[in-house]
Amino acid sequence: MESSYYHNLTVPSTLLCLVSAFALSLVTFAWLNAKKKDSLPLPPGPPPLPIVGNLLSLDREKPWLTCTEWGKQYGELMTVHIFGKVYIVINSTRVAKALVDGRSAMYSDRPPFGDTSKFYGMDFNTAHLRYNDRWRAHRKVYRQALRPEMITAYHPLQLRKARQLVGSLLDSPDKYPGHLSILAASLIMEIAYGYDPAPHNDRFVAGIERLLELTVANLTPAMTVILGAFPWLQSIPPWLPGAGFKKTALQCQELSVEVSSAPFEYVKERIKAGTAPKSVVSDLLVQMDEKDRLAQELILKECATSAYIAGVESTHSVLLVFMMMMIMHPEVQSRAQAEIEAVVGTDRLPEFSDRPFLPFVDAILRETQRWAAMVPLCVPHATTNDDIYEGYLIPKGAGIILNLWGMTRDSKLYPDPSEFRPERFITEDGTLSEPFTNLSFGFGRRICPGRFVADASIWIAMVTMLATLTIGKAVGKAGYEIEVVPEFGTGIILQPKPFVCRIERRSPATETLIKTSLRAPSNEE
Repeated sequence: MESSYYHNLTVPSTLLCLVSAFALSLVTFAWLNAKKKDSLPLPPGPPPLPIVGNLLSLDREKPWLTCTEWGKQYGELMTVHIFGKVYIVINSTRVAKALVDGRSAMYSDRPPFGDTSKFYGMDFNTAHLRYNDRWRAHRKVYRQALRPEMITAYHPLQLRKARQLVGSLLDSPDKYPGHLSILAASLIMEIAYGYDPAPHNDRFVAGIERLLELTVANLTPAMTVILGAFPWLQSIPPWLPGAGFKKTALQCQELSVEVSSAPFEYVKERIKAGTAPKSVVSDLLVQMDEKDRLAQELILKECATSAYIAGVESTHSVLLVFMMMMIMHPEVQSRAQAEIEAVVGTDRLPEFSDRPFLPFVDAILRETQRWAAMVPLCVPHATTNDDIYEGYLIPKGAGIILNLWGMTRDSKLYPDPSEFRPERFITEDGTLSEPFTNLSFGFGRRICPGRFVADASIWIAMVTMLATLTIGKAVGKAGYEIEVVPEFGTGIILQPKPFVCRIERRSPATETLIKTSLRAPSNEE
């Protein structure tokens, strides 16, 4: 019996040979693949200097301009070296879709700049999280709250805020930057927390605005790279000469705790009192089970604050660029207004149901976002494994830089890319061209989760302004028109600098129409 038992366990020699051959082939394949990777070059790029690499050749304030120029020489995929680290720069939509969309599981991580984000109190931000369980928990919250089928629930709020914006612009047109900022802040505060902030010096908004101002100006791509390469800089005393960045970072750390906790606790108090209006935070808090509640609340708090940070500055900047372009291109403004009058008429204001019939207004929105990519280099991605693309090695752990500025300036896709031409998105039969990729929202699994809400908020603000206002050049004291020259501040977000302009109502009935529409429910409600 014993010998029979072992006999039955004996592997047939033919099977053993097959298994051995298969194992040998796998080992050989892996060895050859490793050798192949070792022999493959990195994508081409500018020759690096010792230690600093290509850092000194980059425009530190606007590195996207340098990357775009390099792209003309080295191509759609190129390598940049900074302090011994490899960064692969993607300069074309084609390659971005192939890699970051098509191989998203491999390209969804972030470089290990978590310490830098933490240094500025921003390590809770969804955009900065590594590709891990914490990020997946964030994404789950966004899917619950911001999925496309839920977006229409926010339309009445977006409509009301757009009409309030126009009223404010007519009351004090010289304060237009502040009015746009209030619009962006109040939209997100109401959606996230059910809280309608005060027009000025709001207790919640003021702190967030200060945090945004500091981080946008200081947490730049260059600063992220430098602090990542020399982490000991984060430990120097703030009183040392040249250590102003340390003082700023400490201030950001304090502000981040305050701005994430205060509105969240406000919602919890309103829920206890039974007076909480509908909002993302209140809805999800009520639905939350008691298991791991503290951990769930922390994730929800982080998501709400991250959504505010991502949405406010970008919405504000897009609308500033829109106003700038309407001043510089009055013929575009006139064409859009003619389209609105033909569809909407003059006895009511535009609503979301009009959008399918206003293709040129949508073309203006597309061109505004193309002409000025709000986050020109996006937030860097990172690879989780070695990859091979078109004969080049993209090594594991490499930083992946999406040069959105270069992609939107691709003359093959957008002839005369520096010109503002909304008609490039209109077909010969007058309809919107399809398909359209809004590059400003990013690619792959890291694409902006609030893109549908942001798109609707910006569109309704634009179409309402076009229907009710004329935005033109300001007239100086000597009677001459003041030209607008596009200028932008530096930082991670492309923020237009203030410009002078003239804002007037389009007809005597405009103000009455706005007041009436704010009192009466719209068809969207």
